[in-house]
Amino acid sequence: MYGGDGLARLPGDERGPGKAVFVPFVIEGETIDASLVEQKRGFARAELTEVIESSPQRTQPDCPYFQRCGGCQYQQISYEHQLRTKAVILRENLRRLAKIELDAELWVHPSPPWNYRNRARLKVRSGADFAIGYYRWNSHELQPVERCPISSPLINRAITAFERLKSAPNLDAIREVEFFADHDDNQLLVEVDCKPDIRPKAAEHLAQLIKETLPEIAGVVVLQGEADGQKPFGTKQIAQVGMEQLQYQVNELSYRVSAGAFFQVNRYQIAKLVELVTTGCSGASALDLYAGVGLFSKVLPRSFAQVTAVEPSPTAHADLLYNSTPNVKAVRATTEQFLKGAGGQLRPTVVVVDPPRSGLGEMVVRSLAGLDAERIVYVSCDPATLSRDLAGLLGAGYGVQQAHVVDLFPQTYHVESVFHLTRAGR
Repeated sequence: MYGGDGLARLPGDERGPGKAVFVPFVIEGETIDASLVEQKRGFARAELTEVIESSPQRTQPDCPYFQRCGGCQYQQISYEHQLRTKAVILRENLRRLAKIELDAELWVHPSPPWNYRNRARLKVRSGADFAIGYYRWNSHELQPVERCPISSPLINRAITAFERLKSAPNLDAIREVEFFADHDDNQLLVEVDCKPDIRPKAAEHLAQLIKETLPEIAGVVVLQGEADGQKPFGTKQIAQVGMEQLQYQVNELSYRVSAGAFFQVNRYQIAKLVELVTTGCSGASALDLYAGVGLFSKVLPRSFAQVTAVEPSPTAHADLLYNSTPNVKAVRATTEQFLKGAGGQLRPTVVVVDPPRSGLGEMVVRSLAGLDAERIVYVSCDPATLSRDLAGLLGAGYGVQQAHVVDLFPQTYHVESVFHLTRAGR
């Protein structure tokens, strides 16, 4: 199921079937032994104790931290079966949440299953028990790691190199560190989230020490965070050594991506994602909502006379402006703000939406339907919110013309999909 857990049931009685039990790290059809660890009114959670009869799809995880680190959920499943599982999950969400039976063929696009991530964010623990790593499974405790098999080789070298800093001054100011590698895994941009009490001079010295750990580090940006429990990553830049952005190549196009700007994380699948979103789209005008640094709006001008790209983040918007061609109008606004204002005056031929995990929401769905675009291309990273939004768009007269699963996150339960919707009769 979506979320990575398997589903079983406790024994029922004359009142009906037993309570649903969610068990992580299992595969459908297996016989297992599990222990209940949590009981709620409508469901229970259990912990896998032993696999008694294993699925033929069960495989040996490549990561020594699997089941302890919270980053991956599917490493026990063969990659081919991971893909089948994600397709089933997407169809099931559409059926259960939106009452949609997918008539269009669902195309599945695989990725190399390892070393695919170009970005990794890790927690840092200073002191005598210095460590860098991820949260443990289902907790906020640190799981130290020496390598991460789903991250690029350069990121793994950076994780190893960071160990050299364990005696550095002011290391206790670091809360998190993020590594971002370029397209050919030759340059690295490092973002450091520090506690609010670090001083700029100390931050600059720390940035210099980090840059010296690895020759491939092109730049280090230090962000001053808010008090613990506030924003998850710092937003105020207080120091920089070297570059604060990378040039990321996708086919023949180059994108400036600054520290703090969103960019797709699967270095093998970005070109495929762009192709699936933009191929077959043409007309007078296109609207690119949640545009980021312009991943799609840099390609759309090949087929449209005018492109409007909307992005609220000041960092990503600055990159969007830099990356845009003359016939792209970059607007800094949230999608909701834009559609309430100037959006109502537009009549785009095609609208591309790539929202966060929370999806579009009722107001945006209603506004999109009102634009009366010939085509809407929806890029989703969450089957549940996708299903909710598609129900509204299909109810407004759109139909599914194409449906794709683009596996951006092998070894995890995350499902990335691309849906092309067209007006009935067009």
